[in-house]
Amino acid sequence: MPESAYAAAGVDIDAATRAVEMMKASVRATYTPAVLADVGSFGGLFALTDLPANPVLVASTDGVGTKVKLAAQMGCWEGIGHDIVNHCANDILVQGARPLFFLDYIATSKIVPEHVAAAVTGVADACRAIGCALLGGETAEMPGVYTPGSFDLAGTIVGVVGRDQLLPRSDAMQAGDVLIGLPSVSPHTNGYSLIRKAIEGRDLSAPFDDSGVGLADALLIPHKAYVAEIAALRAAGVAVKGLAHITGGGFLDNLPRILPAGLSARIDRSSWEVPPLFRKLVEWSGIDSTEAYRVWNMGVGMVAVVGADAVASVRAVLPDAVVMGELVITDGAPKVDLR
Repeated sequence: MPESAYAAAGVDIDAATRAVEMMKASVRATYTPAVLADVGSFGGLFALTDLPANPVLVASTDGVGTKVKLAAQMGCWEGIGHDIVNHCANDILVQGARPLFFLDYIATSKIVPEHVAAAVTGVADACRAIGCALLGGETAEMPGVYTPGSFDLAGTIVGVVGRDQLLPRSDAMQAGDVLIGLPSVSPHTNGYSLIRKAIEGRDLSAPFDDSGVGLADALLIPHKAYVAEIAALRAAGVAVKGLAHITGGGFLDNLPRILPAGLSARIDRSSWEVPPLFRKLVEWSGIDSTEAYRVWNMGVGMVAVVGADAVASVRAVLPDAVVMGELVITDGAPKVDLR
């Protein structure tokens, strides 16, 4: 069969169809009885059942950022699927929402079905782990818009929370409330433009320290989801007053977003050990310590605000959690004091 004019222009419809066929089983594995349409429908259908009283839908859209470039370079596709789901799930978690469904968007200069299917399989696996349906998505082949070999991944999540369970509960926060840090597992999905500059010329397959873990492997560990940890706190009766997802902007920009006027966060940096990978990145990039805590999570991916009387309960449920600081009275807008 002669090549179609569309294929000659750089768009292969057959490749996109093959990619869909390769990912179907993974996508269907995320379905619950609430999903009413199969893969390939024009729009996803999700039945709103088992809702809390006075339900509020919470939605968020994000991308993986320039981490996709490193993933493409190393041929590691499934991990970035986990990245986008977990990042988005954490973003609605800070408002108290549980995930309902997810939509992904992949754009590339040329569709390689195996790469697309691997990325979507990662999305599906991450969705299934947090009880979220992968309701639909789009794969776009756009030669001339994306440079050869380029690949991008974005996603949208929709969750639900009862109106009386919305976070943050800023009116309940007070001086003396404790900041609980939940450990991260990697730089997650932030600061990779600086990371890629810092690692230029380095052997990505070689261990970066005595752990024996290769540099690229460490940098491509997927973003962690904190859905299970926060569910465990709630089950233990811990009243979480607020959650801050430590993403772009680090501690300095994200913690003030959940605090009321008159209260600021005081953080003791000696309260946890910064993982070796972050110490190496600070060394290689040559940035000062303050900027590092604004670019990267430095080993803490989520911060919870709880009452001082809840610390023992938190430690019983999450032994790896760190008491990293407290709320203090301040003048004007909230800020972060890194000590």
